[in-house]
Amino acid sequence: GSNVLRMSSGIQIKPKTAVQKSKTSSPLPCSPEPALKPQPKPSDKLNPKTIDPFGAHSQPPSAFAAIYAKGGIPCRLVHGSVKHRLQWECLPETVPFDPLLVTLAEGLRETKHPYTFVSKEGFKELLMVEGATEKAIPLLPRLVPVLKAALAHLDDEVFRRGLDALVQLSAVVGPSLNDHLKHLLTNLSRRLLDKKFREKITVALQKLEQYGGKVSWPDDYSVICTFECNFA
Repeated sequence: GSNVLRMSSGIQIKPKTAVQKSKTSSPLPCSPEPALKPQPKPSDKLNPKTIDPFGAHSQPPSAFAAIYAKGGIPCRLVHGSVKHRLQWECLPETVPFDPLLVTLAEGLRETKHPYTFVSKEGFKELLMVEGATEKAIPLLPRLVPVLKAALAHLDDEVFRRGLDALVQLSAVVGPSLNDHLKHLLTNLSRRLLDKKFREKITVALQKLEQYGGKVSWPDDYSVICTFECNFA
């Protein structure tokens, strides 16, 4: 058989990746506690750090790490006995999407704890608030390049988080994302060469069509959409 991915709107991707579903959790009531100080104290129990982004022997902190260390992300990691969760400092419904949603998307490329968890869960939970569609659509021109960078990352977990975030975003903004998908196709097709990602990408592309309807893919990618995947 042929290694060709087929989907219902007429897109065929030649294998050029897949992802595990991220853990889900409902947004939690926000705590009235103030944001963290620029210099976190060692005694801070609610947000224990596993790395010091400003350590003498560490690389310069990423933009997300710097913002997080200064208290610019209005949620914090709370360690539970079974699983971790986010605690928001204010109701997520009241948080401006601009620039927080973009900042959280930037954090998807982090590879250190707690940034990986905070960015992934924060992005997902922010998209769950009422009115998320109207708030997220204007940010698509800035979100798509950031998600593209996550999908192009060499780290498998970063790619998985990027793909999950793309599907979550599609579920919220629907067809508004369609015109931007052509920018992401190359990254997805490359990962299809890796068997461990093939099923996840297939499911993701099907969901993108489910949420966005028929997609007009660029001719130079020889994409034919169908809801079937043939890897015989």
